[in-house]
Amino acid sequence: MTAFTAADSNSRRHGEYKVPGGKLVVVDLDVADGLLANVSVSGDFFLEPDEALLDINRGLTGLREDTTAAELAAVVTASLPPDAALFGFSADAVAIAVRRALAKATSWADHHWNLIAPSVLPTEINVALDEVLTEEVGAGRRNPTLRFWDWQEPSTVIGSFQSYRNEVDPDGVAKHGIKVVRRISGGGAMFMEAGNCITYSLYLPQTLVDGLSFADSYPFLDAWVMAALEKLGISAFYVPLNDIATEQGKIGGAAQKRLANGGMLHHVTMSYDMDADKMVEVLRIGKEKLSDKGTRSAKKRVDPLRRQTGLAREDIIAAMMEVFAERYGATPSELTDAELATARERVASKFGTPEWLHRVP
Repeated sequence: MTAFTAADSNSRRHGEYKVPGGKLVVVDLDVADGLLANVSVSGDFFLEPDEALLDINRGLTGLREDTTAAELAAVVTASLPPDAALFGFSADAVAIAVRRALAKATSWADHHWNLIAPSVLPTEINVALDEVLTEEVGAGRRNPTLRFWDWQEPSTVIGSFQSYRNEVDPDGVAKHGIKVVRRISGGGAMFMEAGNCITYSLYLPQTLVDGLSFADSYPFLDAWVMAALEKLGISAFYVPLNDIATEQGKIGGAAQKRLANGGMLHHVTMSYDMDADKMVEVLRIGKEKLSDKGTRSAKKRVDPLRRQTGLAREDIIAAMMEVFAERYGATPSELTDAELATARERVASKFGTPEWLHRVP
């Protein structure tokens, strides 16, 4: 292996990663001729035996700077002695810190975040905006952004890969005047009436979740909302992969979509004051779907935020926005005329067409 000294380095790089629920991992390194040099891993984690830290440093030294997060984690694991014990961190955490030091991965603080307050828009426009704004962030034309939805018409939003006829009851749709649209992300159907749930979309560069597994990216991107709920007296947690729950039951679900241009969509819907009787008339929620939830009816799965907080929906959204702004320094923003125009075009060409809605019959 090639030996390096500080004199060989172009500049010292520094990266940090706080493991959710765990410890801080810090990596300082140089890059010389495209290779990692003088790697130093540190943090407030626990590691046995002590010498294992030097093994990690030696293992990382000499790797190419374009080494992927998965490859970095594999090298860290292979460098550790068989009896090594890691507490509060992992090989994956070290890999993320390395990638951040190399500016291949980013942290929340590396970005200027925008925050868009709710404004009433047709559900089709809301769905189209998720695609448009994700593209804009990926292309670097918009700052990473958190946007809260609002709407008036009763709607059902089905996941990208769901079968229309298996998920939606046409009689219930006709009876209650439901608008059915299909979104770009996977996951399950959302029953949405004005004021009955809280929906937000996070548009971000994929560098923010570089090195994280799909499963870990969900709680990572929603840590701020868990803090907001805690502030409101609700102790919420993730039920893998994408359900958000409390001890009283499920309160919401998340979904994601990653685009080829580097943009990423992460969005969440939480029930606030759901009409469960109407929901089961509109959605075909079968016994198989409920079997792993420990419940016998869809109604029992709905555990509204209104009952758990006693607060108005607007107050809960305001608390969420406040926590996000405080944590990440987010500044207010608005949808541009161009973004709205593009969203309307997408509705006409895609999201409002029978071909898209019934692409999975």
